[in-house]
Amino acid sequence: MKFCKKYEEYMQTHDQKKLPGVGFKNLKKILKRCRSDVSRSQKLLLRDDDGNKSPSCVHHCAVCDGSFFPSLTKEMSMVVGCFNECAQKVLDVHLASGFRKYFLWCTDKLQRNHGALIQEGKDLVGYAIINAIAMRKILKKYDKIHDSKQGQAFRSQVQSMHMEILQSPWLYELIAFHINLRERKGIMGKDSKLFEGCGIIFNDGKPSLSCELSHAVKLEIDLTCSICLETVFDPVCLTCGHIFCFMCACKSASVTIVDGLKAAEPTAKCPLCREARVYHGSLHLDELNILLSRSCPEYWEERLQTERVERIRQTKEHWEAQSRSFLGI
Repeated sequence: MKFCKKYEEYMQTHDQKKLPGVGFKNLKKILKRCRSDVSRSQKLLLRDDDGNKSPSCVHHCAVCDGSFFPSLTKEMSMVVGCFNECAQKVLDVHLASGFRKYFLWCTDKLQRNHGALIQEGKDLVGYAIINAIAMRKILKKYDKIHDSKQGQAFRSQVQSMHMEILQSPWLYELIAFHINLRERKGIMGKDSKLFEGCGIIFNDGKPSLSCELSHAVKLEIDLTCSICLETVFDPVCLTCGHIFCFMCACKSASVTIVDGLKAAEPTAKCPLCREARVYHGSLHLDELNILLSRSCPEYWEERLQTERVERIRQTKEHWEAQSRSFLGI
């Protein structure tokens, strides 16, 4: 079955959830029109690094510049936004406790049980995978028609704009959520094949979250904090997609753990990519934290004791400073 038909069938099956998708058929029509409009005069033989001649578009394609890329950008933005919102809702319900959990379940119109919650998490991961593949395939088709690499360049641009769904921290959280459930015998149920290729692996002592979600989608997320060079503890993901220990991120942003990362200055930059304004929208990876604590319990206990001392010290200093400020000392 061709992917376009497979994608259309998938989106129709999940139509009751009103999830946005990539207009795969419409984008293919745009490219088909473009192919018929492109003439030989619009192409020039250019020499590559080896001196061989190769066809390449001289001018930007008016059809694609005016409709293809803007449409794809808008659709991917809607897909990622919807995925993040739905994943946050699922994980909020799962991790909530006490009155908050009761309130969330009561305000949820679906009135889901725990099994339905798990199934919705699986469906969201499947939704992320098929949309990521759809984007890759349509950009590959664009490059094939235009004899160019603009599709690849656009994909890199999408990543820099944080619209690549496979780089969403909520996807990492959903994967960790299902791995945690899988490790509790009998909770995952019969349909657990989607996450069979997922788990924490250690290469030379360095951990990574390895995920083979399909034959076309393979992820490997490095779980070493680039600041302390240890396995991330109490991990937090900045909006640029880089993962650090919470305390390390606070030091990098020049804030205390009491104030938190939302107190960081807008000019504060990611230690890795040097992108600014990445701390305020940071996300605590709670499910990944649980998974790591189970994968390396001895390290976790040692790190917990070390950080507890530091957290008490910073909290004490913070409240002493607040008291002196209140008293005008």
